[in-house]
Amino acid sequence: MAETGNAGKGATKNMVLRLDPELADLLATVAEVEQRSVSDVAREAIAALVEARRGDERFRRLLQENLARHQRLLDLLRDEDQ
Repeated sequence: MAETGNAGKGATKNMVLRLDPELADLLATVAEVEQRSVSDVAREAIAALVEARRGDERFRRLLQENLARHQRLLDLLRDEDQ
């Protein structure tokens, strides 16, 4: 992934996204019908997914569990350094 643009608001990040051919064709079809770029349609879909996860209690619980696990690992590393 390569970051482009200026730091802060307005900056964009280029990403490589691998899709199976059928899904890529369907995405291109949606973009063509709506007279939009594939990137724009993909950004909209990703933004909708992220927004849905914000209100998803299961996702928030999994995130909290991951944070706790990572904190334990950091604590273990810190203890081994002393």
